[in-house]
Amino acid sequence: MSALDPLPVATTPPKERVAYLDNARYWVMLLVVIGHSLTELVVMDSARGVYTWIYSFHMPFFILISGYTARHYIGDFRQIRRIVSTLIVPYLLVETSLQLITKHYDGKPEHLMILSPQWLGWFLAALFIWRITTPIWRALKYPITTSIVISLLAGLIEIPNVLALPKVLALLPFWVIGLHMNRELFMRLGDVRIRIASVVALVTSFVICQMYAGSWTTQWLLWKDRYSEDPLDAGPWEGMMTRGELLLVGALLTFATLSLIPRGRSITTVLGGRTFYCYLLHGYVIILLDRQFDLWARLEEYGAVSVVGCMVVAVVLANILMTKPVATVFRPLFEPRLTWLFREAEPPSVRVPASSVDGAAPSSPRSTGPSSPPPVKAP
Repeated sequence: MSALDPLPVATTPPKERVAYLDNARYWVMLLVVIGHSLTELVVMDSARGVYTWIYSFHMPFFILISGYTARHYIGDFRQIRRIVSTLIVPYLLVETSLQLITKHYDGKPEHLMILSPQWLGWFLAALFIWRITTPIWRALKYPITTSIVISLLAGLIEIPNVLALPKVLALLPFWVIGLHMNRELFMRLGDVRIRIASVVALVTSFVICQMYAGSWTTQWLLWKDRYSEDPLDAGPWEGMMTRGELLLVGALLTFATLSLIPRGRSITTVLGGRTFYCYLLHGYVIILLDRQFDLWARLEEYGAVSVVGCMVVAVVLANILMTKPVATVFRPLFEPRLTWLFREAEPPSVRVPASSVDGAAPSSPRSTGPSSPPPVKAP
């Protein structure tokens, strides 16, 4: 092939979305927005317990689903084009604009640090790195074990926040587990006995978080600090043990939640297909309400009532941002077609399952779910 030859397409056109995955994305997106809305209220025990419970598994859940939908990534033309249009372009737009907004209100960062994501952009950067390394994790003999070792060791050394590398490595096991999930495993999670155990696990963990979250350091749940740094202040073995426990809890609660996700189509399936826009846009609303109106500082005096109110408003906001009008308005911005940027592709000569096309966790109407899991994107 010469430098001027058209690039081959190795994937078939997108197939029908999978209801189970879109339902999952919907519910985890609610957790993401609720969790972010409670961040400024964690000084109160009533908010700290809910926040701790959500953060113990909502990102592991999100990442595992994302890994599953990207398990056939091989770097063909269609996949590369989607990486640029749905990860790189949105990352640059969101990270640049959010840093400019926080600089306006807080004076920080003093200089734009586009390769050092400060908030929402970290997940887009992580998806990019995880996606392009997918063939490696598919080829290794012991990928899950290797990813766990990397996660535990990553907390021992200083890792610069370039493309969110500390979090990328710390949360890597959930991505790799997702890559190695299959339809049969998802189906087994729907067993009645597993569902009963899942309800018990989720309720018990929620109660424990309400009872003891006040004495825990929530910074562990951000997966980005070195063990020896404040406020973790842990030795090597203590740090690895704590992170190992968090990996186990995250996996357990993720599978418990997955077992309870409805398999059939419903309104949550439709909304779950547009979580991409909700993820990217809800941060702007939260920052505006916080910086411009100092809302959360005013809410503290109302205690538990303000916590419940924040959660209700967060659910309403998330649902609004997953509606079709929002997707229609922001699709050209966050999912540009970029026909001017890419060369033409020649007709496909090698075909792989359509599920290889979709790997982004926050889902959009133009992204497609895999065709292999049961009828189920849910910072």
